[in-house]
Amino acid sequence: MTDTIYRTVAPPQVVAGPDLQRRAVLYARVSTNNGQDPEVQSREIREYCIRRGWPLVGEYVDKGISGAKERRPQLDRLIADAHKRKFEVVVVWKFDRFARSVSHLLRALENFRALGVEFVSLSEQIDTSTPTGKMIFTVLGAVAELERSLIAERVRAGLRHAQAKGKRLGRPTKHVNPARVAALRAQGMPWRQVGLRLGVSAATALAAAKGRL
Repeated sequence: MTDTIYRTVAPPQVVAGPDLQRRAVLYARVSTNNGQDPEVQSREIREYCIRRGWPLVGEYVDKGISGAKERRPQLDRLIADAHKRKFEVVVVWKFDRFARSVSHLLRALENFRALGVEFVSLSEQIDTSTPTGKMIFTVLGAVAELERSLIAERVRAGLRHAQAKGKRLGRPTKHVNPARVAALRAQGMPWRQVGLRLGVSAATALAAAKGRL
């Protein structure tokens, strides 16, 4: 009788080795509860994780939350769990489901990279664990840095133009009545409380008392 040896064959798209040890989580978001179902996104992500051989250890879904909002409960929880090293990969359906802007995306990816967490976006076919994904991340970072430099240069040019026209820059100086300061000090009030009473800092109150304003 011939013994039959059964071997477990990995699916074709599964990468053997350390890739199989990665724990994955999904993040999905819909802007409204009116006819939008995050399960459409979640289903595709689950199928992708199965093909990669990644155990899906968590699902974070924000429903009825605009992408422009600063705080999203499930995204905040995902970030907190990333710091706790609960997973190694974040998978999303599309960039705009995750980040509200390119700068927000880059900050998140930089944070993930520092934590050893990879990022995958199915629609854009971006995977930061691959050489191509790393290259795209580098290009995005360079574009964002260029954008920040251009904005800073425009601000500096505007300031130079304003100075050339004799405009005074900075916050307008608050006028404080020295007699009022003296009266409050005569009551034994400390400088900090004098400033609070007059709506200025203690240093400004002191400067007014010394006639420097």
